[in-house]
Amino acid sequence: GSNVLRMSSSTQTKAKTAVQKRKTSSPMPCSPESVIKPQPKPSDKLNPKTIDPFGSHSRPPSAFAAIYAKGGIPCRLVHGSVKHRLQWECLPETVPFDPLLVTLAEGLRETKHPYTFVSKEGFKELLMVEGAAEKATPLLPRLVPVLKAALAHSDDEVFERGLDALVQLSAVVGPSLNDHLKHLLTNLSRRLMDKKFREKITVALQKLEQYGGKVSSPDHYSLISTY
Repeated sequence: GSNVLRMSSSTQTKAKTAVQKRKTSSPMPCSPESVIKPQPKPSDKLNPKTIDPFGSHSRPPSAFAAIYAKGGIPCRLVHGSVKHRLQWECLPETVPFDPLLVTLAEGLRETKHPYTFVSKEGFKELLMVEGAAEKATPLLPRLVPVLKAALAHSDDEVFERGLDALVQLSAVVGPSLNDHLKHLLTNLSRRLMDKKFREKITVALQKLEQYGGKVSSPDHYSLISTY
């Protein structure tokens, strides 16, 4: 009897160690193909339910939700007792910004969990990698319309996520964003009428001016003196 107990406890210990190793293993570098074109699992063909995880009667998923469901976003939400965090499946430094940064920006308009957290945190963390400025600047013509849509959204939380993302982007690309700001100021001025956003938007505009440098046109920031 004692031999059996010893064997089972050693088996449990080995299993725990294996799980811990999986948890602590560092993410691997990503190839562009693995991010853009997730490979279907062989089991998907056998189980038709996995092809349509949202059910035939539910509303079609948003583009971001569909990409997330297929494994096209290389990071996942990890629930913590105090706060949530993101776990990347591969090193963020190796992830191609095109199209992931644009996809995450599009996800800022999501209103459902976990997409809200993944898009907001993923956008922020991707911009924190080394060389982010060189990678993000060429994407500005595609990023700005997407951020504009978030800033024009009727949902207050979506607007706030868009505003935070805009400031984060400005901190990384600096003056490169200046020529694009005119497309966004209308949306910001509308929300300035709302008392609960006035201070937050004013601070954001001051940061945009700070990151944009003196080369930026003063009329971009006339909103600050207006309110």
